[in-house]
Order: sequence, then C-alpha cells, then structure tokens
Amino acid sequence: MGLMRIDYKKELETAAKRMILVHDPDVLIKMIVRTIVHKVQVTHASILLHRPDDGSYRLTVSRGSLGLKIPIGLVRVEKENPLIYFFKQRNEQLLFNDRVIMYDQLRSLTRRKNTEPKLKELLGQVLHQMELFDSVVCVPSMFRDELFGILLLGQKSNGRLFCREELDFFIALASHVTMAIRNAQLFKELERQLDKKHQLFIRTTIAFAAAIEAKDHYTHGHTTRVTNLSLELARRLKRQDRRLFNDKFLEGLHVASLLHDIGKIGISEAILNKEGVLSDEERARIREHPLIGVAILKPINELEDSILGIKYHHERHDGSGYPEGLKGDDIPLMASIISVADSFDAMTSTRPYRPCLYKDHAVEEIRRLSGQQFNPLVAGALVELHQEGRL
Repeated sequence: MGLMRIDYKKELETAAKRMILVHDPDVLIKMIVRTIVHKVQVTHASILLHRPDDGSYRLTVSRGSLGLKIPIGLVRVEKENPLIYFFKQRNEQLLFNDRVIMYDQLRSLTRRKNTEPKLKELLGQVLHQMELFDSVVCVPSMFRDELFGILLLGQKSNGRLFCREELDFFIALASHVTMAIRNAQLFKELERQLDKKHQLFIRTTIAFAAAIEAKDHYTHGHTTRVTNLSLELARRLKRQDRRLFNDKFLEGLHVASLLHDIGKIGISEAILNKEGVLSDEERARIREHPLIGVAILKPINELEDSILGIKYHHERHDGSGYPEGLKGDDIPLMASIISVADSFDAMTSTRPYRPCLYKDHAVEEIRRLSGQQFNPLVAGALVELHQEGRL
C-alpha cells in the first residue's frame, strides 16, 4: 500500500481554526508544534520566540527527539546570533520561496567556488546553529517586517526530503502562527488587567470571533488582522489626543474590531462563500450584517460602546455608506478606525473573484479616498504606519 497523501490545504485550515480558539500563548505554541510533528511526521519541531524585554529569542517549546542537554526554558539566542542575523538581513536569493532556509541548500552554497568569502563564512555560522538545534529546515515567522520567531524542524521520520508542498505548508502555517500567538499575547495582557467577570466576557468575545471565521472561508484570519491594525491605528492617533484614546476606548475598539463581522453569522454560507460576483439581492443581504450584529449583541450591556463601532463600520465619510448614511464626524471614530483597517485587509487579501493588491497600492487607494470613503485622520494614520514600515 502507498503512503496516505496529506491534504495540506485542509490541514492548514483546520490548524488555523483551532488556533483562533486558543488564547493562552503557551498552550497555543505547544499545539502548533504537536500539529507539525504528527501531521508532517518530523523527528522534532521547536520554536524560537522573540522576547521584547531584552530582544533575545528563546526556545519556547520543543517536541520530538531533539537531544538538547540544556532545559528548554534556558536556551536563549541573542539577536546577534548568525541565524537571527541571516533572516533579519532578508537574504531572499538564498531562501526557498523567499521564506525558508534548508540545511542541504546552504551547505551546497558553501562548497561552491564562486560563493563570496564573507557570505560563505556567514553560511557556515548559520549551518552550525542549525546543527546545534539538529534542524534541516528553518521557517521565519514575521510580524510587521520584524522577526517574531523561527520554526526549527528536524528531518522527516521516513528520511525523505521535504517536498515543495510541505515547505509551502510550513510557510503558510508560520504566517498564521504569528498572528495567532500575537493575538493570544494581546488577550493575555488584557486579561491581567481585568477581573474574573470581565475575563469571562473576553472569552465569550473570542468564541464569537471564532464563529465568524469558521463560517466565512474566504476571510480566514481577517478578524485577527483587522483587530491588530485597528489597535495600531488607535495608538498612532493617541499621539494627537491622549484623553480620547484612553484605556476604555482601546478596550472597546478591541472588542468591536473582533466582532465587527459578527452579523455574518446570520448570513447564508452560500452567499458568504460564493465563488463569483454577488447578485444585487445577495449584496443587499450582505449589507444587513451590521444590523444583524447589533441585534445579536444589544442585550449585552458591556458592549454598549463597542456596538457603535460594529454598527457603523461600513459608513462612508461622504455619507454614501450604510446602514444609515451617516456623514463626517457623525460617524463614531471607533467605526471609522475599523473601516480603514477592514478595507486595507480586504484590499490586500486574495478573493475568488479578484487578486489582492500590493500594500503600496492599497495604501495609495486609501489615501486617494481620504475624505470620501475614509475619515482623513484615520487614513493619514495608516499612511504614516506604512511609511514607517509597520504594516
């Protein structure tokens, strides 16, 4: 009998959906590593995760037959380490699909006569680090163009080489891992500031967000990305008015951005996942989702402020939006922030009926529509973040 073929696209979707439900970073990381070891059948897998307190990278978890003599929590890699330096320098010409480095590939480069001496020295140092971790594949996990972590993978259990489909799976998984871990960290930070009643409320919010993601296949990961960008925009705007963007506003925005599409629970999956242009009737049904969201959440008193962001995030600055055609400053600022984050993510995500835009083009489009579709202050904040390389 032949080996059972793994449907990596399905496995990625399953893993990503499970990640949404986990808001403890430690549990999430262990789950990710366990998934890799069992599904791809590697001898071991580990994660080096960035520590913002000192800029180092620490071996957060390892599963499999990695024979490290040092306890996991004590394995620390400084930011000057050759492996870290290699990824931060973005040596795209040496990476598989601009992301992965493979031991055999680098070793062959060190043996070529035309390889520059300085590069050969660096590659030798990187190879040494991979040998220390007994890794044959390293996959970077990026967050806003910063190195968030590295997946370290041992050999396949059957001794075979990794195929392109498996490497693509690791690359896509690393992207989901970054957002999931970062989101889990944000929840953890928020929970430290809340009492037990509020913690239950946050967990309920997370469950709601997961329900949205599970229903709309084509916007997978959208909720997390919109939430992270909304908070970044608010922090940028806070420089202009610290009184307005207080902790209460940021918490309300956090919840509203997580739940901005909650009304899609009331929309047919046949419409949400349709591969093609929507009919006028279908489009009208989609436009009902903000009001459906309000109806779902209105009984929850704690969501009074957040509901405004959810209800009006499809209003336009010139008054041509929905559901009420609000204009200018009549649109709640929370909704205006979510509108920009939501639109940017939609533009830069591939859909069945159109390709995605490059970030530069998406930012330029939002700049062009500033004062028409988007609040100029919020659109300006997005442009500033882009100029600083933080998108």
